[in-house]
Amino acid sequence: MTTGVADGLWHEVHEGPAGAATVLLSAGLGGSAAFWSPQMEALTGHFRVILYDHRGTGRSDRSLKPDHSVAAMAEDMVAVLDATGTAKAHIVGHAAGGNAGLQLALDHPERLDRLVVVNGWSRPDPHVARCFTARTRLLEAFGPIAYVEAQALFLFPPDWISQNDALLKTQERHHIQTFPRIDVMLARIGALLAFDIDNKLGEIPHPVLVAASADDMLVPPLLSRRLAEGLPNATLDVVPWGGHAFTATVSGAFNVRLVAFLNGDG
Repeated sequence: MTTGVADGLWHEVHEGPAGAATVLLSAGLGGSAAFWSPQMEALTGHFRVILYDHRGTGRSDRSLKPDHSVAAMAEDMVAVLDATGTAKAHIVGHAAGGNAGLQLALDHPERLDRLVVVNGWSRPDPHVARCFTARTRLLEAFGPIAYVEAQALFLFPPDWISQNDALLKTQERHHIQTFPRIDVMLARIGALLAFDIDNKLGEIPHPVLVAASADDMLVPPLLSRRLAEGLPNATLDVVPWGGHAFTATVSGAFNVRLVAFLNGDG
């Protein structure tokens, strides 16, 4: 594994088998490369894997450039690809990262091979806006601790939370310690709520796996269905249970589908 920083973006590269295709993993709103820990063993056996912390989060530059947007997140992907000598890659993105992958497909189609969008969307949605408004008001009124403690309610199924309370408390302590600046988090949320490429989906010819969970509390699966219907070359895969973070709660099933798709099966 090698690590580096390019244009303020911390990244790491796992080389994988000789001659393997490259996969760039992009996390959701939290922005941390660690989000993809449940996928790493499955992916590194087949691919060269690039991880990075989003701008404003983790080990990357803790500030954002002016006029932050999902398009700016896509440009950050390009910066990481350039820094790692990667001409073209599969992109796997969760929520914010998936939306940025869609934007990359529009702005730099030559840099993308296959795209996986987990819990993404193509235009603003009232339910998502209500969830983010509630989280924003928590953050503004009570600060990062209240925001982080409430986060599990949006990410995980209720029974999973009941069975994993100790793990969640450990993770929450880490998330509180590494939480982005409040202005950065608010700008990132604002960028997601403003994202709208609904009338451009037909311009994305790449193979896309649109992955969702039927019980996602934060991003309803109807948004993934709309996304898949609008993309010319999309496959929709909806798991019956797992919540917004089903990449962690049912990682085994997701990893099998992910590797198969990236290898050209579907």
